[in-house]
Amino acid sequence: MARVSQEHLDARRRQILDGASLCFARNGFHATSMQDVLKEVDLSAGAVYRYFRGKEELIGAIVSEVLETVGDTYERAAQETPPPLPDVLIPRTLARLKEVKSGVLDSGEWVFPRLMIQVWAETLRNDELAVVMRTGFDKVCAAWAKVVESYKAAGLMPEEADADAMARTMIALAQGFAAQLAVFGAVPADVLQNGLRALMSMRTPDPVA
Repeated sequence: MARVSQEHLDARRRQILDGASLCFARNGFHATSMQDVLKEVDLSAGAVYRYFRGKEELIGAIVSEVLETVGDTYERAAQETPPPLPDVLIPRTLARLKEVKSGVLDSGEWVFPRLMIQVWAETLRNDELAVVMRTGFDKVCAAWAKVVESYKAAGLMPEEADADAMARTMIALAQGFAAQLAVFGAVPADVLQNGLRALMSMRTPDPVA
């Protein structure tokens, strides 16, 4: 029997994950069956179950991949001199996610924001997924903290700035914007960047004499 290449195995795994992402984003996690996934990817049950034992493993793999992508983007940013400011870095991160999770629904709507909301909801009732989410989130926070330390080293932020607090705030901002995309639909790409720049331009007013 001919040996299957790693490239083929990776491509098949990618096909399954992308198809499952479309199904979950379209109909929700609980309304999607493994039969729906099989139909979407046009593969046999044996071909899919070779990679994933069920929906839980699929959603866990999707979450891990997304969080790894986000963390890697921040890790790379921390190594830049000077590191990109939030008004550049956060839109860059969403753009990178759009490369990794590029799927769209029949309406043209980007899959990822809808998928993100489905994952959050499932995390509240699925302890195993919650562990995956927590582990990935901690890694993303740690990567953001490295960006903050790079800001300090470049003189862009005071030494006493709380790296963890900023990391959580910036992550929440990106998550909240993605949630808006899911609920209200697409907005111009520069809205997030312009909003961040406006926030970053605020200054404490001089005291009245």
